[in-house]
Parts: sequence; C-alpha cells; structure tokens
Amino acid sequence: MPFDPRKLFQSVSKKLLNKRYALGWSQQDLADRSAVSRRMIGLIESGESNVSLATLGHIAAAFNMTFSELVNDGPGLEAPPEGQPGKGLQLWQGSLPATKVDLLQSLPAARTVELWKWTIAPGDRYQGEPDLKGYHEMVFVIRGELTLELETGNKVLKAGDSIAFPSDCRYAFENHGKGNLSFILNVVA
Repeated sequence: MPFDPRKLFQSVSKKLLNKRYALGWSQQDLADRSAVSRRMIGLIESGESNVSLATLGHIAAAFNMTFSELVNDGPGLEAPPEGQPGKGLQLWQGSLPATKVDLLQSLPAARTVELWKWTIAPGDRYQGEPDLKGYHEMVFVIRGELTLELETGNKVLKAGDSIAFPSDCRYAFENHGKGNLSFILNVVA
C-alpha cells in the first residue's frame, strides 16, 4: 500500500487540537512551549502543512508525550504493541519511492528512546532540523554507505559502522552509493 501522508497529517492534526484544548492552551501557548511558530501550529491543526519529523518531536515534547503517542492515533497508523514484532509505522516518504522512514518501536524511558529504520535511495537525502537541546541520535548502518553531514564536518559510515551525535544542530543523511542505504537510528532525549 503506497504511503499516504494525509492519513498521518489528519491524525496528528486532530490529536494536536484535542490535546491543546484539553490543556486549555492557545496556539501561542503551544508555540511558546514547543519553539514552533504559531503560524505552523495553525497550519498543522488545519491539516495544511507537510510538517517535519523534528517539528512533530518538538510538539510532542511540549505536550510531555512521546513522538509515537502523538502520531499513533488513526486507522493504518498503529505501531506494534510493546513486546510484539511489527514492521513499524511509515512517517516520511522521500522524493524517490525507496526513500522512507519507519518508526519501529518507542518505549518510555527516563525520558524517551525511539527506534527508527531508515531507507534512502541512491542520490537522495534527508535534511534534519535541530532537535531540542539535550537530544542525541545513534546510527547503525545495515547496508550501503551513509554520508552524515554535521556542522563539525561530514562522516562516512559503511555497513556495520555506528555513531552517536548531539542532534540539537542541523544535520543531513545522504546516500551517494549505487544501492539503497539502510540504517537504524535511535533518538534519545
């Protein structure tokens, strides 16, 4: 079944609006707490925005929710229950059909730990936005070669390589190879 981001956006839009109303927050209150503009909050609530994963993460943190609690809410948008295997929840589609991001698992921790599976087609890239201060990402390359662009310089990781880095700055994942790149990413907050 092809990825349909509208299902995700409709689910997130409804959940965001309901949660904000339940807390008695205005759009500006949420904007102040999440470091996301009030205009963007309005666009997300109306379902008009192709929101980034980082922005959804900021909003989830402002609500004191995990990322998966914010996005798991609609038909076809269920991640597997804790302790159960599953294929995950697709949350992003790149410019090429083979490029996608799946949230594999998410468990509550002292804060949050999320496990993601990434696939990036040859010649494609994902431009990350800074996470909140204190967030880190850990990457393990399964197949292919990952070029990780960091403010401190590029790192090239091959299958079997891993790296951890603070993700509260701009970063990008690129595939300069000839085949699909696959890697596992943990987000730790």
